[in-house]
Amino acid sequence: MEVGGVQTTNSKTNQGTDTSSASSTIDYNAFLQLLIAQMKNQDPTSPTDMSQYMSQFAQLSQVEQSIQTNTKLDSLLSSNALLQADGLIGHTATFTTSDGVETTGKITSVNIIQGGAVATLEDGSKVLLGPGITIS
Repeated sequence: MEVGGVQTTNSKTNQGTDTSSASSTIDYNAFLQLLIAQMKNQDPTSPTDMSQYMSQFAQLSQVEQSIQTNTKLDSLLSSNALLQADGLIGHTATFTTSDGVETTGKITSVNIIQGGAVATLEDGSKVLLGPGITIS
């Protein structure tokens, strides 16, 4: 399929937001703009088959549904992490510090971060919840 011309488009970047799912895909409006430009600039002596356009629309729809599903799954995982963190408050955490000292403290709050969860103990110290920590 030949395209007779190229149009420039302005783009915006999302700064400070999570763009992991959007960065690898083209958004719906940009896709439509490209499709319209492609239709306007096609060779009239050999027009493109409409089944190709319908196939592209179907693929875009599948990508959009996948993105929405991933967004909903991320939301469910975050909710689950919050519920688990809530259950830890008031319990006792026992762990070994980097100095090799075994430390015990009561959990007063839990902060959910990208890499997991950080528990704040009564004495103000913070510990990343993960392997090697005993909760009782």
